[in-house]
Amino acid sequence: MIRFSTVAVAISMVCSGVAFAETRLNMANWLPPSHPLVAEVMIPYAEQISEATEGRVTVNVMPAPLGPPPAHYDFAVSGVADITFGVQAYTPGRFATSNLAELPLLGDTAEAISVAYWRTFDAFLRDAGEYDQVKVLSVFTHGPGQIFVADRTLEAAGDIAGAKLRVGGGIAHDVATSLGAVPIEGPSSQAYEMLSQGVADGIMFPFESIAFFNLSGLMQSGFEVPGGLYNTSFFVVMNKAKWEGLSTEDQAAIDSISGEVFARMAGQMWDRADAAGKTAMKGAVTISAASTQQLASIEAAVAPVVAERMSEIEAAGVDASAALDMLKAEIAAQ
Repeated sequence: MIRFSTVAVAISMVCSGVAFAETRLNMANWLPPSHPLVAEVMIPYAEQISEATEGRVTVNVMPAPLGPPPAHYDFAVSGVADITFGVQAYTPGRFATSNLAELPLLGDTAEAISVAYWRTFDAFLRDAGEYDQVKVLSVFTHGPGQIFVADRTLEAAGDIAGAKLRVGGGIAHDVATSLGAVPIEGPSSQAYEMLSQGVADGIMFPFESIAFFNLSGLMQSGFEVPGGLYNTSFFVVMNKAKWEGLSTEDQAAIDSISGEVFARMAGQMWDRADAAGKTAMKGAVTISAASTQQLASIEAAVAPVVAERMSEIEAAGVDASAALDMLKAEIAAQ
């Protein structure tokens, strides 16, 4: 009887070990560990995955980049990393549907836009098939992008005529052009270098990024447009084979903290960071707000850009007008 009990306990322990075997996922990261998107979103998200799966799935947020920011989507496709996040606009022409969330004058908070974006993605944009090679964990945006320049006063959008503005790509490039500026593309990590070396005269950024990348000392003026001149769209995706290798229980657990839940958390982080960034600029950067008349002029100037991007979304197989209507309604409902 003693021998039988010992064997039974041993079998139980082995079975228990199999049932609770840990799956360890690596999340690629191209931002400094101190960046709020890493410290306040990605690391907490990794912890939430572990908690939601009762420790069966853990996530290691990698401290150093595996490669340049534009490569991170393909890291998830190929399995170089299990989870990645990035900016769709860093690979021009690949993600037409992300244009929707990047349109100018959408809203004043990243939380509202991000939640609305996820809901619209789930209802309309997913079916375009742009992300069929991966599992989409969430999509979201940063806060409304504005204009900041050195060595000139900004009291109207037209004051940037001829200025070389660093942009991250995407619709920000065309918005800058429509307002008379000269866009120069480059990742956010190169912003300080581009500005300090005179490669760019200014930048299109949310308030958070001016503070985080220590640009206040380089900027003289800012121009704030209600609704923002653009938003940058982000993705969080997972290698498809890794996702399919998880149990249905763990997939459901991860889904429960992804999607809209993640988009809201990310949006709230950007809003906190934008508020802190704007406060930090006081006394260093003079911010002018667009008047009602100026806003109307900006809307007219960017209208061709909006029309072109909407046609690209339509060409991807999405009812662009219906998707935009839903996005705006969801933003207003937040």
